[in-house]
This record gives sequence, C-alpha cells and structure tokens, in this order.
Amino acid sequence: MARKLSLASGVLPEFGAVDVVEAGAATGFDAVGLWIDPVEWPPQSTRETRAALARTGIPVLDVEVVWIKPDAALDDHRKVIDVGAELGAANVLCVSSHPDHGVTADTLSALCRHAEGSGMRVALEFGIFTEVRNLQQALAVMRQVDHPLAAVLVDPIHVDRSGTTVAEVAAIDPALLPYAQFCDARALRPDPGDFAAVIADAVDLREQCGEGALPLAALLEALPPEVPLSIELRSAALREAFSHPVLRAKAVLDATRGWLDTLA
Repeated sequence: MARKLSLASGVLPEFGAVDVVEAGAATGFDAVGLWIDPVEWPPQSTRETRAALARTGIPVLDVEVVWIKPDAALDDHRKVIDVGAELGAANVLCVSSHPDHGVTADTLSALCRHAEGSGMRVALEFGIFTEVRNLQQALAVMRQVDHPLAAVLVDPIHVDRSGTTVAEVAAIDPALLPYAQFCDARALRPDPGDFAAVIADAVDLREQCGEGALPLAALLEALPPEVPLSIELRSAALREAFSHPVLRAKAVLDATRGWLDTLA
C-alpha cells in the first residue's frame, strides 16, 4: 500500500494557507497541512482557503497548532478546531507547555468534546520542546483523556530527541495513530537543557528522508501501513535553496518518494 503523503505547513512557514494548498496540489502531494493562528485568522482567510481547496481538490490532513499554555484561552483553541472543521481537516495538532499534565488532559478532553461531529481527531504531539516530553508521558495523558477522538502524533525527530524507542512506537495502539509526521535529522542531538538549541534543531536543521541519521525505515515499519505521513521538513537550508513554494514542495516530495522507493 502506497503511503499517502501530506505537505506540512512547516515546510513553507513564510507562506499563507492558499500558497500551501496550491503548492501541495501542483506538486502531487496527497494532502496538505495548514497553520491556523486563531488571533490573526479572519473569516476571509477561511473563504479564500476553502476556495483554493475546492479549486485544487486536495484535502487537509491537519491544522495546527493548538498550544496549551497556562495563559492560553480555550476559545482560541476552539477556533482552530472550528476553522479546521470548515476546511474539512481530518486532524488538529496540539502541543502542551503546561507543567500540569492533569490540566493538559482536561484541556484535551474539552477539545475532543468540542470536535465531536466535525470528523477531526485531536492529536497530541510530544517532544522535549514541550512539557509532554516523550511517548510514555503522552500515552499517560491519553489515558486521562479517555476520549475516542484523542490521538498521539509521532514525529521521528522528537522520537529520537526524547529517547523514545522504535519498539515503544510499534507498541502504540493503532487506534491512537490517525497520522504521523516524518522527516530525517542529523545524529548530533541538541542539549535538552538548551531550549534555543532544541528549537533550532526542530525548525531549521531537519533533513530530507534518508539523508540523516534517524532509523526511519524501522520507524516506518513500526507504524500501521494505512497511516498517512505529514512530511514535516522544517529546514533553513531548503528555505534558502528554494524560495518558491512549489519548487520547495517538489524538492521535498521528490526526495521523500525517492527514499520510499529504496524501501520497496
């Protein structure tokens, strides 16, 4: 079964949603991911993005990001879900910087209830840049949430940097995995105590699939075969090499498909 591939919004961080939709469709991605800022996203953006989706016929795999923080407003989180629902998104990506995992679970529970009937899953991404730092912590939060729309989002760079193992990923209940992110990364890990280095690693230093040091083939094998992949390739080098969104999206898709072909 061929993996469905989605163009993550992080590949084109300086471009708007319509640009991402058009780049994903023009290059042959199966879906796209869109960044929704609840404060800066007006109704016009929804209308324009819906028109682009209708024009191209490409679906939305996920919208992001619901960022749970001590001072974050639940209504802002709900808006991301509401916009995602209007765009037909299948998932909403969440991360938590709240130090109390009980509060994180309560917030995710509220978001899952809000998403009922929308067709969306509420996916919690773990990573050392958040307060839900590894897979086991994410699964513990899932047990507290205990809602069928709650999900876990796996990203290879965060799997590696958090010390999560491939065996742990393989043991995840497939019902918790509506999709996954994918990328490669260098072997050198940032100091977990250096937040700036952790962020730079995640947003500037990712590498094309097969060009880094992560055990991507084993991670892919650990995921259910029907799980689509959001190619989350945040890379300063790619941004510098390809200023046009279509050219950058094509470079990412070609490299990803080329790597997948080596596994066939």
